[in-house]
Amino acid sequence: MENVVLIVHLLLALTLIGVVLMQRSEGGGLGMGGGGGNAMSGRAAGTALGKVTWILAIAFIGTSLTLTIFAAENATGTSVLDRLGADGAPEETAPEAAPGVPDTEGLLPPPSADEGAPLVPRAE
Repeated sequence: MENVVLIVHLLLALTLIGVVLMQRSEGGGLGMGGGGGNAMSGRAAGTALGKVTWILAIAFIGTSLTLTIFAAENATGTSVLDRLGADGAPEETAPEAAPGVPDTEGLLPPPSADEGAPLVPRAE
């Protein structure tokens, strides 16, 4: 059901884009002017396209709300962090060393060393 609503939603979006682009520009907001009105002349055509635009916009909002409800139902009781912990890598994994960085595991600085002293093997 969710896939059907998603497909309808995408078709509504593409149709809405097409209908809006077919409408005649009345304000000249981009500096193009209204035009002479070759195929789409007259007030009736503009009104019909306006009504179709409103209907498509209401249907688009309806499918958006429906998809939101579906997503909320699928996410109940879980957190994003819970899903990351369950599907991700084990939590106690040590990070890998970057390329070119020597492995310093098991090495400690000498007890009286300063900042720049080399690391020495740990006595066990």
